[in-house]
Amino acid sequence: MEYPKIEAYVLKNFGINLTAYKSKQLIRRLENFMQRTGAKDEHDFVNMLSKDEQLSKKFLDHLTINVTEFFRNKELFLDLEKKIKDMLNPDKNTLKIWSAACSTGAEPYTLAIIMDRLTPNKKHNILATDIDFKILEQAKQGIYNKNDIKNVDSNLLSKYFIQKDDKYYISDEIKKRVEFKRHDLILDRYESGFDLIVCRNVVIYFTPETKNEIYKKFYAALKPGGLLFVGATESIYNYRELGFEKASTFIYRKPGGN
Repeated sequence: MEYPKIEAYVLKNFGINLTAYKSKQLIRRLENFMQRTGAKDEHDFVNMLSKDEQLSKKFLDHLTINVTEFFRNKELFLDLEKKIKDMLNPDKNTLKIWSAACSTGAEPYTLAIIMDRLTPNKKHNILATDIDFKILEQAKQGIYNKNDIKNVDSNLLSKYFIQKDDKYYISDEIKKRVEFKRHDLILDRYESGFDLIVCRNVVIYFTPETKNEIYKKFYAALKPGGLLFVGATESIYNYRELGFEKASTFIYRKPGGN
């Protein structure tokens, strides 16, 4: 990291450890934002952030990438649905599911829709976490635009959303199925006993070392037989080394279980 003053400011004020992120991408984002503010150097930039709360919030938004949509890479979610179906049995009361780095909530709500379809009368434990408080508040609102719902089939759209003008509101029934919490994948403790962890399109921003640490923590957080579902550009090439077995191209299983 070439900007120690900015790194210290971000850690102190946002609780985000920038040393875990890929330098080139991060520096590009930092310099792009600094340039737009007209700051002369990093000292000047940190002074500007300290004095201007709105600018500081904008900088946080710029650092935390929040791109999301329902059923992103639809065919992969259909594959996941089959795997979840195989996990369900009459003796299994509820599944414990974690949507890590959930952004504006499309992913955990997608999981809630899948679970409602598979087990209509059963409420599963779906935890959704993100590092960004502002984004979590947005996720709780459950309001989306046309682009966010482009992969949602018309029958699901009519069942789980209410359209008002050009906005789509997720149904209260689906909202109630998800619990949102603030969580930092690098700094915070992980819960355990998960049947499924979904973490997609996030670890691509981390260094290989940080990525490995996160995967190890996910492994420890899963029950034996539990699944980890990653993004379409995030194949885990050293999955055996980490203890996983491959369940599908982007789905990994912790060995054991029934």
